[in-house]
Order: sequence, then structure tokens, then C-alpha cells
Amino acid sequence: MEQLRNAYESISNWWFDLHYSRNQKRSLLILGIVLIAFSIFIVARGNSQISAPINITPVTIAEPEIFVDVTGAVNKPGVYTLTGKSRVIDAIKAAGDSAPGADLSTINLARVLSDGEQIYVDSTVVNSAGVRVSKAVHTGSININRATAHQLDALDGIGPVIAQRIIDYRKINGSFLSIDDLQKVSGIGAAKFAQIKSKVRI
Repeated sequence: MEQLRNAYESISNWWFDLHYSRNQKRSLLILGIVLIAFSIFIVARGNSQISAPINITPVTIAEPEIFVDVTGAVNKPGVYTLTGKSRVIDAIKAAGDSAPGADLSTINLARVLSDGEQIYVDSTVVNSAGVRVSKAVHTGSININRATAHQLDALDGIGPVIAQRIIDYRKINGSFLSIDDLQKVSGIGAAKFAQIKSKVRI
């Protein structure tokens, strides 16, 4: 309480010691009151004003597109545009699904597709008794992306085990891009590849 009284007396002494006329002091007092009132108004308004919510617009990233050639035993063979994470089954469905008699056992339907590859769906061969049989071995070079295990087995030095490895490689990695890729299959070295390279194609 004593401090407030001392402060009041100091302000009063300062006020009366000012070398201003009475009108000037009155004007100065009014100006001070107006400034204090305006400051209080600004502070009160700022505290009571509600900030507008910030609108966040989600950004949608489009998946890249790939082109895949679907051929063989499908209803609508052709080149189709699919999303980057599509799988072999999606490509076959885009081509009107597999045709009657299609053999999907040689294809990994769950494999993720890559741009520019070809999906070939084999046809099942049924004899006159209605029993499924292996396709006949064609003369001349064979397509390593379409050949059956029986056809690959007929190649010199391949045998049924390596033939199945070639089929498994296609299921996991997709079509061979060149005949040299056969050397990526376990069991096919440089010597064995040189023995069969004239008899295969893509």
C-alpha cells in the first residue's frame, strides 16, 4: 500500500512539474487515456477471435502405368495398360480372361508385372480319350518363353530337372529377354548354353 502511495505522489509531482499549460496537460491526459483504451480493446479482441481452421488438401500420387502384351489362350489377346503394381492375373483378366482349354499351371499368376513384358498363356492338349497330354515337340528352335517342360527336356543336356528350373525361372522372373538369360538358370553354364543356343529363341 505504501508503494502505491509513493508511486502516486511521484506521478503527481511529475505531472505538476511539467512546463505545459493547463490545456496542454488536459490534451496530453486525454491522448494517454485514448491510447490505453485502444490497447486494451486490441488485446481483448485478439484473445476472443477464433482462428480459422486450416484446410489441408490431400495430395494424390497416381501410380505409374505399364504396358503388357497378353497373348495365347486368352479371349482378347492384345497390349493392355495396367497400373504399376498389377500382377499376371490382372493382365489375363484385362485380356478377357483365359480361353477355354487354357493351361495356367505354367504361369505364376501372383507375380508382379514389369513394363513391356509379354504374358503367353499355353493351351491344354487333350487326346481323343479326353486325357490331358503334353504338347508335341516341335522341330527347329523352340521359344524358351513358351516351351513346355517336355519340350525343354528334349534339348541336348537339359533333362527334366533343368527343364523344370527354366519353367520355375519364368514363373518367378517373367519372360526371358534374350537367350543369354538362360545362363541365369542354375545348372546351365557356358558350355551347356553353347550346346543349346542354336536350338532356342525368344
